[in-house]
Parts: sequence; C-alpha cells; structure tokens
Amino acid sequence: MPRQALPTATSAQALHSAIPAQPGFSSGVAGEAGSNAALEKLNAAVAELKALALAPLLQRAIDAIRAEDATTAYECAVKALELDEHSGLGWYLLGIALERRGDFANSIRAYEAALKLLPDHGEVACDLGRLALRLGMKPEAEELFRRFLARYPDDAEAANNLVCALRDQGRADEAIENLRAAILKAPDNPMLWNTMGTIMSDQGDFPNAQVFFTEALRLDPEFPKARHNLATVLLMQGDIEGALVENQAAIAKVRAEDDRQMMRLARSTMLHCVGRIGEGWDEYESRIHPQFNGRTAFAIDRPRWEPGADLAGKSFLVICEQGLGDEILFANVLPDVLERLGPKGKLTLAVEARLVPFFQRSFPTATVGAHATYEISGRLTRVVPFIGDGAAIDLWAPEASLMREFRRSLADFPARPSFMTADPKRVAHWRKVLQTAPAGLKVGLLWKSAISRDSRHRYFSPFAAWAPVLAQKGVTFVNLQYGDCSEELAAAKRDFGVEIWSPPGIDLKQDLDEVAALCCAMDLVVGFANATWNIAAACGVPNYLISVPGAWTRLGTLTSPWYPATRVFLPPGFGEWDTVMGEMADALGAFVSEH
Repeated sequence: MPRQALPTATSAQALHSAIPAQPGFSSGVAGEAGSNAALEKLNAAVAELKALALAPLLQRAIDAIRAEDATTAYECAVKALELDEHSGLGWYLLGIALERRGDFANSIRAYEAALKLLPDHGEVACDLGRLALRLGMKPEAEELFRRFLARYPDDAEAANNLVCALRDQGRADEAIENLRAAILKAPDNPMLWNTMGTIMSDQGDFPNAQVFFTEALRLDPEFPKARHNLATVLLMQGDIEGALVENQAAIAKVRAEDDRQMMRLARSTMLHCVGRIGEGWDEYESRIHPQFNGRTAFAIDRPRWEPGADLAGKSFLVICEQGLGDEILFANVLPDVLERLGPKGKLTLAVEARLVPFFQRSFPTATVGAHATYEISGRLTRVVPFIGDGAAIDLWAPEASLMREFRRSLADFPARPSFMTADPKRVAHWRKVLQTAPAGLKVGLLWKSAISRDSRHRYFSPFAAWAPVLAQKGVTFVNLQYGDCSEELAAAKRDFGVEIWSPPGIDLKQDLDEVAALCCAMDLVVGFANATWNIAAACGVPNYLISVPGAWTRLGTLTSPWYPATRVFLPPGFGEWDTVMGEMADALGAFVSEH
C-alpha cells in the first residue's frame, strides 16, 4: 500500500507551506547521472567484458546516454539484464537511464542493486548518494558519501556532496568546516564555491552568497547552477532585471530536465516581480512538469482543463495545491470560475481537510471535500477520494493553473473586499469573548511560520524586533500564532512588559473555521504571511503585512493585489527589520488614534 503523506507544497521539502515558496537555490549537489568521467570508466569496463552477448547492449546504452537518449539507454540496459540479471554494469546503466528519465524511485533501486554487485565501483555510491539527497534522504546520502570518501579522500565532488548533506540536515558549522578543508585542497573548483554560497544563502547572508557564486562563475562561466543561484540572490536583493538575465543564461546551459524546470519555476517568480504576470503564470506550470522532481502529481482520470476551454454548464473539479495559505490565496479566482460555469455548471473543490467547512460556507453552491496525498513510488501524488470513480466530472485543473486565464494582469484582480466568509455566529461569539480581554483595540499578532526547514526562517524577523510595535498604547495584542509560542509570549511579558492575550478554547492550528471567525472579530491583524494571515486577509479583515524583497505575491507592486484590505510594509533589505518595525509601529499608533 502507498503510504499517506502530509498535504504538500510544490516540493517534498516544503510540506505544509503557508505561503507560496520563494525561488529555491540549486542545492550545490555536484555531478549528474552518467557524467563524462563515469561513462569513460564504464567504457573501459565494457571493453574488458568477457560476456560478448552483453557487451554490445551495454555499449549501446552508454552511447545513448552520451546522446541524451535516455529511452534507448533504458531499453538496452533492460535487455542486457534479461541476459544476465547479475550484471552490475547493467544495473548501473539502468539506474543512470532511469534517473535521466525522471524515474527517481526506480533509479535508486537500480543503483542499490549495482552497488551490491560492484562494491569497488565508487561512482555507484556517489550517484546513489546524490540521488538520495535529491529525494530528501539526507542521513542515507551522508553515509554513502562518507563511504566513498573513506576510499577516495581527495575527491572534490564527493566532499562537496557530503557538505550538502550536512547543510541540509541543519549542521551548517560542520558543513562549513568540511567545505573549507575541501577548498584548501582544490581552490580552483567552482562547485565548492557555489556550495559555500548556498550555505550563506540559507543563513540569509545574500551579499556574501553573491560573492561566492560570482567566484564560482569566474572559475567556470558555463556553470548553470551557480548562475541560477546568482540570479536568485540578485532577486532577493531587489535586482530583478539582473536576476532575469542570469536566470535565462542558466536555463540556456542546463542539461538535466529536472534542473531546467526548477529554473523555470524560479523564472516565474522573477517575472511576477516585474509585473509580467501572464508570462509568470505560464512559467509557473513548471511546478507540475513530469520531470520536475519537486512536483506533486495528480491522480485524476478526467480531461484536464486548459486555458480557453469553455466552462459554461460544465462539471469542473478544482484541486487546491501547495500549502494552506496557498489554497486560500489562489481561491481569489474561484468567484470568477463560478461565474464562467454559469447556473447550469457545477464546481467541485478538493481542499485540505481543515479547510472544508470554511470553503463550503464561502462557496455554498460548490461541492467541497478533502483531498489526500500519498507517496507512490517515491512521488507525492494527490487524489480526490470523495468524488468516487463514477462522478460526472467534465474537466479538472490544479487551482494555481487557473491563473493563466483569469489573472494575467493586475487589471484582472478584482477590487472585491473579500472572497472568503467566516461563520457570522462565531464572529459574534468571539467579539463577546474579546470583551473579556484587557481594554484597547484588538490587534491579532502573527510573527512566524510553523516551518523552520528549507531556510524559511530568513523571511521572518527575530521576535525581539517586534519591540516598537508591542510598545504601542491603546492596544490589546491577541495571539493568533499557531504552534508552540510559549517562549515568545514569556519574552513579551519579561522583556517588553506586554501581555499578549491568548484566546481560550481554540486550537489555532486545527480549528481553521474558528480561526477565521476569530480573525473577523479583530480590529486589525498584523504580521508576516502565514496561513492565518491569509485567512484573515481573504475575509477582508484590515491587516498589515510585513513583506520581503523578492516576494512574488506582490506582483511587482507595493501592495497586495490579492487582498485589497492589506497594507504592505517592506524592509529596505533582507534582515533590516528595525526600519520596517518602526514604520509599522507608527502606522499602528495612527490606527489607534483614528479609532
């Protein structure tokens, strides 16, 4: 049986994402399936092969890999293994061909078989470790790289990849120590400088990351991953046009299809940031490209909707995707979809289970149920169990794909104050409960994401930076922050003399319909973009958002086209929280005076 996974974001490393992910850095993992060096060794091994019937098939597989023909390589490797299932070279070539085709789960199995049969062929361990790291199997990858380095201690590629495995397990100091040693041995190796740049990026030090990526490109101007990473740090520092130039240059040079789609996904972000919205949505389709390793597949046996398709009178299934906040953000388009379907059409929505009541109330004519996500053969796959095999569905679409038709320019974003609806009885309940809190305007506070992996922390300030906001008089701050926040609540009281009031009888992570009602009972909600902030903004609650440079959801503006009730506060640069917190404090003081 496939095992059920958590509801997913655009990649397995961003599960339960609350906001659409920023463009990722290319991990710095070096090597590719069937590198030139590996193929040379395979050539030599095949030349020495005594099984004459096997040798021509293996040689054809090698030649096909060189020619970027993974399908022929796969077919030849399979035929070779039919002749001799114990051929380590056959299994290794099969693993390379499968990886080139994007079948990572079966590629790992082939590499494992090859490693058992070719224990002295170090490249197999390196390839297996690299692929394991790509699939998030970090401890396993570390073990494989250490195994290889024990035999080949001066191998820069394996040393680099070990560093990536350490970095991705949050062991930055250990990663830097290992990387410095590798750079001392091979100072002219560009991949080592690129990987150091990724560590700096993880820590939010984009100026220094840019130095390392630039050095990698000085050593190798044809290094697409380093150029992609340079593009991303330029974006994070506000040089969007420069980022687009570097990104296009990286795409022109990249070979692996998975990397190409990752770079296209980053390009979509950059295009959105300069207001080229329609082009951005077209590139955003890369998130579900069959050969993009970070994609979530959809197991839906119905025709897929494409832009321009007639929806009038159709039965249309929309599957929400990515994280909780994303499902709400992209729901901005659903009123337009209902209008296009008309009175004879039928909308079915598949949403995260906790959002079902909220979406059902907001779109009462739709049928709303919960999607589920499973890991099948190493791939995250989303299904819609509640519709059944015989459901009359004419067309289906991933939620964000609708933007390609309905939101191609800023003019396509309606000025409607809200598009989601909280339960009015529960709003009244929470207004009554809030009367028991200390006197003052009720301001909901959000200061972090529940996610700490994939360097998401760099988009959120330290709690101490909130001091000027918390110092405002005439305000009762209400804790809307889900997850464990006892440390911050204690710090607010201890360090700032501020009691952040916690609402009773509500699970802020699980009871999202109640969270919507609580938000609507607030005078104002302030903070960073997480799932709760999206709920409040979609309901039209007045809110202040602390954004960051390179945030694509602003679509090239200084506002939020999705949410008209939002006022955006933008720091002058990454990590420059004092300025933006001061501006928000002043705005909050004025808000109190006006009310």
